[in-house]
Amino acid sequence: MKAIKPNDMETAASNQSYHVPVLLNETIEALNIKPDGVYVDCTFGGGGHSSAILNCLGPQGKLFVFDQDEAAAANCPSDKRLHFIPQNFKHIKKFLRVNQVAKVDGILADLGVSSHQFDEAERGFSIRFDAPLDMRMNVKQAVTAADVLASFSEHQLHKMFEKYGEVTNAKTLARLIVEKRALTPLSTIARFKEAVQSIVKGNPNKYFAQVFQALRIEVNDELGALRELLEQSIQLLNPDGRIAVITFHSIEDRIVKHFFKCNAHEEELKDDVFGTTAPKILLPVNKKPKTAGTDELKKNPRSRSAKLRVAEKSNDQ
Repeated sequence: MKAIKPNDMETAASNQSYHVPVLLNETIEALNIKPDGVYVDCTFGGGGHSSAILNCLGPQGKLFVFDQDEAAAANCPSDKRLHFIPQNFKHIKKFLRVNQVAKVDGILADLGVSSHQFDEAERGFSIRFDAPLDMRMNVKQAVTAADVLASFSEHQLHKMFEKYGEVTNAKTLARLIVEKRALTPLSTIARFKEAVQSIVKGNPNKYFAQVFQALRIEVNDELGALRELLEQSIQLLNPDGRIAVITFHSIEDRIVKHFFKCNAHEEELKDDVFGTTAPKILLPVNKKPKTAGTDELKKNPRSRSAKLRVAEKSNDQ
């Protein structure tokens, strides 16, 4: 693998107005990049991770990058080895086939929302601003966070906040939303926060961050997309190929951890007769996830919740 110089890492992280790539050195090292290999960055964003991958590739290497946010296309460097695909990564297998690619040597997915999306008030991702409750990664899709609040039943809202946001009083919150929306549309961040202020528990910023996380996951079907990516990775990776996934909350991390352990989303199934399990195709590279070090935490506080898990495809497959 081509050596990664400090100035290359600085270049990869230079577009801080869009997004600072987390666990950059750890991720590039984990992918074990071959100069002539084929790699996929499922969440291109500001292109920080992709820039570092390109630095490790030789002239014959290829990098396919996915991002459903059309704003990310502006960050693509002029490099014939890079191919931008403006789609959700849950369609990875389909669009790689469109590009005549059946197998790859590595897959990266950084599941964090980009700084750019949080900092653009009109996108509706951040509790810091007043804006329409949007939260769509792909602005061409129809359903927004405001639509979810307006159309979900009390039971659906309860389960969404409980499962995706781990909100402690999810049932109470759901009931209040149904009561308040009957009086006035909860279509903006300020109106929503005001409507539910009376039942906020603990630190308001933390509480609303959990609530907004649940809405964002639902609007973008983030967990469904992650599950589809993990399933397809088994077929797409070459023997000894690796998949690296960076998660930012416990729900995602549990899904990745379990899939890397069992190669399935359901509990591991044993043979009814012999009590044996199917051979594993993906094998975890490390027992524990990689996390940000002291220096990175000082430079980028948003890295504090990041966890990197890596799995390798067995060379017996």
